[in-house]
Amino acid sequence: MNSDSEYGARPRVWFAVYQLLWHLLLPLAFVRLAWRARHSFAYLHHIPERLGFGYDKPITQGAIWIHAVSVGETRAAQPLIEAYLARGETILLTHMTLNGRRTGKKLFAKQIASEQIRQVYLPYDLCWSVEHFLNTFKPKLGLFMETEAWPTVIFRCAEIGPPLFLVNARLSERSARRINRFGKAGRSLFQAFKGILAQTDFDAQRYRRLGVNNIGIVGNLKFDVALDAQLVQQGELWQQELHASKRLMVCAASTRDGEEEIILKAWKELLLSNYFVVQPLLCLVPRHPERFTEVADAIHSTGLKFRRRTEWSGVPKDCNGIEVVLGDSMGEMPMYYSAADLVVMGGSLLPFGGQNLIEACAAGCPVLLGAHTYNFQQASLDAIQAGAAKRIEGDLLLGESSTLMDALKELLSNATELSKMGEAAKTYSIEHQGATKKIVAALDQQNRSFS
Repeated sequence: MNSDSEYGARPRVWFAVYQLLWHLLLPLAFVRLAWRARHSFAYLHHIPERLGFGYDKPITQGAIWIHAVSVGETRAAQPLIEAYLARGETILLTHMTLNGRRTGKKLFAKQIASEQIRQVYLPYDLCWSVEHFLNTFKPKLGLFMETEAWPTVIFRCAEIGPPLFLVNARLSERSARRINRFGKAGRSLFQAFKGILAQTDFDAQRYRRLGVNNIGIVGNLKFDVALDAQLVQQGELWQQELHASKRLMVCAASTRDGEEEIILKAWKELLLSNYFVVQPLLCLVPRHPERFTEVADAIHSTGLKFRRRTEWSGVPKDCNGIEVVLGDSMGEMPMYYSAADLVVMGGSLLPFGGQNLIEACAAGCPVLLGAHTYNFQQASLDAIQAGAAKRIEGDLLLGESSTLMDALKELLSNATELSKMGEAAKTYSIEHQGATKKIVAALDQQNRSFS
């Protein structure tokens, strides 16, 4: 068990400078919200919460506090939240992003309405805003998801409670090097957690090198996330319609800036090669919704015929003559994966660290990965070893779109291999489940030591 006398002591000079910078930059945080409000006025909702005030009554105290910064972390937290709700606990669910809050509201609409879950923004990391937040809600246990590490929150919880854990924790080699550049100040931040429950041995080793002793390895919560059955059914109906016309679909999922150019170039080369009697369909789903219009313009500039997903009210139909579908919808990834015959995982073609391949595998969809999967290092290695995924040869950073085209052509023309990979993907996703039970059991054991 970490103790404040040995580990996680607040670095006074560094922390004072950090607080000064936060106060100086605070006006820019609100300017940024106003700028993003161009796309959605909802960015200006709940502004007082970002300062630790303005909460609607009644206030439920003594809840289990789970912080899920954005969409991915909120979805990953779902099985953990459901496990605690089943035990009769109330949940304080915090986010930093609008899309994270929207995702939480959609996933837990009934529980929020019944006040089993209270949903607010985590305040900006200022001493007074954090202090007021903690004094208002007085949670009995705090769980930060994956990579979140806000110094003021962490150090204040270490000093006055609640016990704060980093769960489903992951730490890439790149991030570990960055933390070490801050020396003792950076390491003390992670030492101040009461404990860290890591996804893999890789992650645990990196945290240990930061001087963290109280570490457990519990697996990845994302394997425990059940796909939305209605969306899966919609995707299967879409796939049936495509297969009826002997058409295959590739889903380029959660793509990042610069990757769409590589994918679209490879796709155009593939179609122009006339290799397939019936041309396949590309479904391109950008990671960030604010880029939908930008990506639509990029598709248009290639001359490829495309339609937006939002042009269909239900399951996309009549895709004849369409070469690309732009997935400009939120929360429909299970549908896209269930409709696809192959997934190209975004974030991995360029050095973004990769996006979540687990959901695609759970849908039984084979995955093509680029070279850059350091955010999902163990999951990627395991999926490749299980036969659920393949890595694209060549350096796409140099613009070698032909290597992607060759990989697509090889797999799409081999129905036996695609089927084999799809079955391996399902098996892989099932065999790695169980992180939720391990996390709850580990936290129960830790909490007994506090009482």
